[in-house]
Amino acid sequence: MLFEKLFSPIKIKNLELRNRVVLSAMGTHESAESADGREVTDKLIAYHAARAKGGCGLNTVEVTSVDAASAPHGFLSIAEDKYIPGLQKLNDAVHAAGGKTCVQLWQGGLAVASDQTAQILLPNDMPMSAEYTVPGITEERLYSVIEAFGAAAKRAVTAGFDCLEFHCAHNYLPHSMLSGGLNHRTDCWGGSFENRKKFPLACIRAIRENMPEGMPLLMRIGCHDDMLEGGLTIEEVIEFCKDAKEAGVDVLNISRGNIVTAATVYEVAPVDIPKGFNVEDAARIRQETGMLTMPCGRINTPELAEQILEEDKADLIVMARAQLADPDFCNKAREGRLNDIRYCIGCNQGCYDYFYASLSDPEVKHITCMRNPALLEEEAWALTPGVKSRKVMIVGGGIAGIEAALNLKKTGNEPVIFEKSSRLGGQFTLAGAAPGKSDFQYAADKAVANVKDQGIEVHLNTEVTPELIEKMHPDIVILAAGSTPIVPDIPGRDSEIVTESHDLLEGKEFSGKTAVVIGGGLVGFECAEYLASRGVKADILEMKPEVLADLGQLRKITSQFSLAELPVTVHTNTVCKAIEADKVIAQKDQEQVSFQAELVVMAVGTKSADTTALQEICQKLEIPAYLIGDAKKAPGMALNAIHDAYHAVLDINQ
Repeated sequence: MLFEKLFSPIKIKNLELRNRVVLSAMGTHESAESADGREVTDKLIAYHAARAKGGCGLNTVEVTSVDAASAPHGFLSIAEDKYIPGLQKLNDAVHAAGGKTCVQLWQGGLAVASDQTAQILLPNDMPMSAEYTVPGITEERLYSVIEAFGAAAKRAVTAGFDCLEFHCAHNYLPHSMLSGGLNHRTDCWGGSFENRKKFPLACIRAIRENMPEGMPLLMRIGCHDDMLEGGLTIEEVIEFCKDAKEAGVDVLNISRGNIVTAATVYEVAPVDIPKGFNVEDAARIRQETGMLTMPCGRINTPELAEQILEEDKADLIVMARAQLADPDFCNKAREGRLNDIRYCIGCNQGCYDYFYASLSDPEVKHITCMRNPALLEEEAWALTPGVKSRKVMIVGGGIAGIEAALNLKKTGNEPVIFEKSSRLGGQFTLAGAAPGKSDFQYAADKAVANVKDQGIEVHLNTEVTPELIEKMHPDIVILAAGSTPIVPDIPGRDSEIVTESHDLLEGKEFSGKTAVVIGGGLVGFECAEYLASRGVKADILEMKPEVLADLGQLRKITSQFSLAELPVTVHTNTVCKAIEADKVIAQKDQEQVSFQAELVVMAVGTKSADTTALQEICQKLEIPAYLIGDAKKAPGMALNAIHDAYHAVLDINQ
């Protein structure tokens, strides 16, 4: 067996887990589809059962409200007895699949503000606008929340959970009461660290009193407060964890981040944040407290998880998004099917960005995943073989074409990939060339290797023509031809100093130490990063008022972090007017400006590749054709491209 430590069992009190992999409490917003917006749904049950069948050691049910008045819509609740049957049904399904369960007991503090009917509970008064201030929580209300944690624990035991987790991180009420950067009270619940510890410790004791002695209690805790004046230090966290151990906590789930500063990026860390960024702090906390620990944060490969355990830095490993991307992650890793794993790349497009959108957009029901279109649709969108095998011609070997081919092969069809370049991978491989984006390259390399493992026929350096389609006459054609760069009508556009963004990222040689990147979207930024990593000073020209408009909230923050450390200058509301031998002429706010440039990179965007002739021959020959990814709409998101491919296969197999 590969990864022996990762897949070795562990006993915590009376609970035995089959391995060290933990699915943490990722928010799904799926409960928004339930009758009162706070209940377990059949989709949520199927989601957890799929990960248990996939070999996960411990499934943690997402943030679950303990207090009825502050329980927001779209989040699970355990604040009333009426929620017990649904939670019991979920537990039964996970247990039947061979897994174990945990529920994360939660009072959301400021985070419940997404629901205007939910009561916001904060340590101190907080002005929300000129007209309204949220009053700080009263002492009486603090006691009622402590009681609510105890009552919720009792319900969780009745519902059949194998262990419980107390959430004491991320600005939620217990963390807010503990942190000196958030708790500014002057009564017995604030001021000194001893006073600030009182509330979370009282919650822990209330939980512990309402659960069996042999049942483990976990605690989610931030290792320190980033970017928060007066916030928790790691030394304070260690001291608190020692007290929490005495109060009844058995395992520490080491996290990081808060929602009132830019440190929110550490809660669902995107690709720009280093892998395993909490591991060293978790190891220190483990050593100084003597407690079982499990770090989270961008641990997305079995190799990294195994290394952490081999180096004796943790006892369990939190791997949540890894299992969103592939519910069979554990089984595939344990069996050595490493190329077959759909790896999380930290894009945040489906998990965080969709979750954030779901809070305000009723059309967005729950999270999804770029790599796994069937997330929370496990039963309705399950891939199954069709009534007969079909020969499918796939035009384009980017990630959409690859995913289509793999899913077709999996369901008994005969896919054939045609790629006009010399390699597979497309935009995924290009994205991986940018500094700090190696996860894209890694995922692309594994997918390409899986194509080979599955024996899928591939034709490189082959441009598909109507004549080729007519000659091959497949049963189905999938057009995944991608996009081509937009060529702006700028004087000097054909100058020798001008190159396309994709040529640059593919390794085209260049000279000089000054560059201008035209276009301030993600690709333009990645080109500037690429140049800066090679000692080139770059100016980004963006005609719109802001850059990175095509990025989600957290990736915008991390990208701004990077910009601040690089020799890159951003110029918004700036339109390129001409390119000369050694400079770029532009217009900014009605004034003419110029920028020194030994290299000019065009990153103004893309348009769909022209597949008109291919569509016409398919129509003439009565061959069904599916247009997917950037070939369907450009510029597009990788999430949409992979989802297009998945749904094309679903339709083909009907």
